[in-house]
This record gives sequence, structure tokens and C-alpha cells, in this order.
Amino acid sequence: MAIKVDTEKCIGCGACTGTCPVEALEIKDGKAAYKGDGCIECGACASGCPVEALSL
Repeated sequence: MAIKVDTEKCIGCGACTGTCPVEALEIKDGKAAYKGDGCIECGACASGCPVEALSL
């Protein structure tokens, strides 16, 4: 299982991409997007999201 992005909540600030230790997220079309591999389910991105748009 990997991280889920709620695109309705995401504001595209990039906080999640900066906290992910394995760079599994990117900003695509103004929203956070899972790259499709590499997520280690550490929760760092979800903890760093100011609008709670990410969940495991």
C-alpha cells in the first residue's frame, strides 16, 4: 500500500515532497502525486502536509 493524495484538499505547496525520504512524491499539475514506486509508508509526508491531504 502507498500514500494516498486527496486532490480536493491538496494545495500543491510541496511540503510533502520535501519531507519524503525516498522522493516518492512529486508536484504534478499543481497537486501532489505519488510517483508509483518507492513509498516506505513512513508517514513523513502526511505529517508534513499543512492541509491533511495525504494518508496511508
